[in-house]
Amino acid sequence: MKNPQQRKWRWRNFWLGLAFLMLPLLALYIYGSMRTPGAMLTSENYMDRPVFSYWVNDNWGGNGGVTCCWRLEGPTAKVVWILGRTGEQARQGLKQERYEIDLPMPPRGREDRYLHVRFDPGNKVRLDWSPDLFSPFNPRPSALDSEQGRHP
Repeated sequence: MKNPQQRKWRWRNFWLGLAFLMLPLLALYIYGSMRTPGAMLTSENYMDRPVFSYWVNDNWGGNGGVTCCWRLEGPTAKVVWILGRTGEQARQGLKQERYEIDLPMPPRGREDRYLHVRFDPGNKVRLDWSPDLFSPFNPRPSALDSEQGRHP
């Protein structure tokens, strides 16, 4: 580097190159922090028959447990479910029962990650969000309940 002008241009090029590399990473960070993350589906069954399989807006929820990571958006949710049957019931001619219903999509909070699908008797379905696996349909356990449960 022979003169201050060259040194000045070299530093300017360095910072421009660094900005050129960092700008896409910054854009991805901003996009990720502003968009709603994918959701997990979990179900609760209070019917007298098991749910063989279910879907919410064509996203498979399985037949228990949690499935991940689905994009569940829009004003409504189409819930489709198939009731389970035993081998004996199938041999006796019990037909596969498939149901579907359109429900309003419940509002989702920023921290909500789990869409709970509750199957109630009479093939009634409810939906609600929660930030964890605790059911939004039941009272949330308090810290006092937890303490009492741990120490008999």
